[in-house]
Amino acid sequence: MIKNVHGNTVDHLGEAIVAGRYAVGASIPPEPVLCQELGVSRTVVREAVKSLIAKGLMTTGPKVGARVLPADNWNWFDPDVILWQSKAGLTPGFLRDLQDLRRVVEPAAIRLAAERATPGDILDIEAAYAGMKRAVEEGGDYVTHDLRFHQGLLRACGNRMLVQMSKALGALLRTSFEISTLRPDGPARSLPLHRAVLDAVIAHQPNEAEIAIRLLIDGANTDIEEVLASRRGLPKLNQPATWLIAA
Repeated sequence: MIKNVHGNTVDHLGEAIVAGRYAVGASIPPEPVLCQELGVSRTVVREAVKSLIAKGLMTTGPKVGARVLPADNWNWFDPDVILWQSKAGLTPGFLRDLQDLRRVVEPAAIRLAAERATPGDILDIEAAYAGMKRAVEEGGDYVTHDLRFHQGLLRACGNRMLVQMSKALGALLRTSFEISTLRPDGPARSLPLHRAVLDAVIAHQPNEAEIAIRLLIDGANTDIEEVLASRRGLPKLNQPATWLIAA
């Protein structure tokens, strides 16, 4: 997606903050400097700062200007924040926080999906699974289909708040999938686990569905820990998550 001047300015400042080019507690450069550096108007800079304040990256106050906040204040459900972190470089702590979040949210959501999934929900999840299987057998974008599979499950739970959360979780989940599939055999090994989750949802078996999703999450966690233990540098992920519109 091509961004406008405002979006590009937000990206420039947001990436700089997340990458640590502006220290926590420090003020960003004054408006005239940013205007000259970025080739934009003061209005654009001010609106960009407002956006970053809304995302929790900055705060403003009398006589102190716009200051950078610690990472604990950032909105980690904001897709832009996740993308900026991915570009700056993933950290072990970030990935482990993500796995903890999955363990909390997905098993409960999948239990609801097993109770409430409609035929239409099942068709969407089946289509995503077919795309994953095709990518394993023939090559292709496995991660995008994996993301659609999990977001389809979250939508199938029939809870509007979890549906909204599925949109926010998209960038986080994609990050997890990108890392866990660094192992060459990762997608092929996880495919039967995805099938077990789907079969339990189709059969409306909440207990079996929860057990299956926990095994899947644990497998992804093992893959991520092995990538971390390999001491290879974690990749910078430069593509945003694929967003899905809830029906």
